Amino acid sequence: MGSEKSKILVFGGRGYLGKYMVKASVSMGHPTYVYVRPVDPSKLQLHREFESMGVTIFQGELDEEEKMVAAVKQVDVVISTLAVPQHLEQFKIIHAIKQAPNIKRFVPSEYGNEVDRVSGLPPFQALMENKKRIRRETESAGIPFTYVSANSFAAYFVDFLLHPHQTLQHVSIYGNGDAKAVLNFEEDVAAYTIKASVDPRTCNRVIIYRPPGNIVSQLDLISSWEKKTGTTLQRTHISEQDIIKLSESLPFPENIPVAILHNIFIKGDQMSFELNANDLEASELYPEYKYTSVDKLLDICLVNPPKPKLAAFA
Repeated sequence: MGSEKSKILVFGGRGYLGKYMVKASVSMGHPTYVYVRPVDPSKLQLHREFESMGVTIFQGELDEEEKMVAAVKQVDVVISTLAVPQHLEQFKIIHAIKQAPNIKRFVPSEYGNEVDRVSGLPPFQALMENKKRIRRETESAGIPFTYVSANSFAAYFVDFLLHPHQTLQHVSIYGNGDAKAVLNFEEDVAAYTIKASVDPRTCNRVIIYRPPGNIVSQLDLISSWEKKTGTTLQRTHISEQDIIKLSESLPFPENIPVAILHNIFIKGDQMSFELNANDLEASELYPEYKYTSVDKLLDICLVNPPKPKLAAFA
């Protein structure tokens, strides 16, 4: 594929990450398509925005195989951004792709930890096992793939941890706050993914998003925010033991976010392994792309903080 423009189809294009993915694809000049459920009133504005951008919209359900196959047969690349509760629905996308030999790349919905190299508390581990099942099915089907380990969404977790849209004097710290995480701005996650989806170097590979300016601990984040705002935040530490107990006592699915917090901000799994010469890291693969560092995102939050988002941890 390389420099040529590929026809890209996004599943879940009206979702939290999906809308960024669609806009990134269009901005890079790719003919862009989305497969979405029939429009409901709450999504009408975004639907019209996509139309104004020249996006081709296929409306259908994931159970409508003929519609999915017809859509897949018109494109080169399929990118899924389906939310966590729909991850196993991707078996249906894989089945559709198997009937479309034109597909040059499939990017399943992951965008979190590198699931084949880390582990978590049972509620989070179950989520990662589902992602692994999609990986193995993709491979057994012989579909060209790129797996994206985007670690954590920066705007989402900055809002969750610091609440920049509010003037709070208090902040919660999970564990001792020292564990390093990787917080990548959602627009950058989408841009890197579109680039990787048409890059021959990433075919049948995992690409990890670990830009050096986005590797931070909770304490780093809080200290930077205090300096930028001229405030001192009261800190309450929530112990690892308390987080583990919550993950065991809360019902499903409320136990999943707690287990994810443990994995990212206490265990530090996103930085638990070294990248070697065989690994593909996004900021090294695409040095021309100017990503938004965590420090820059905090500057943005001072002026116009992103609105709180309703989205499952990825």
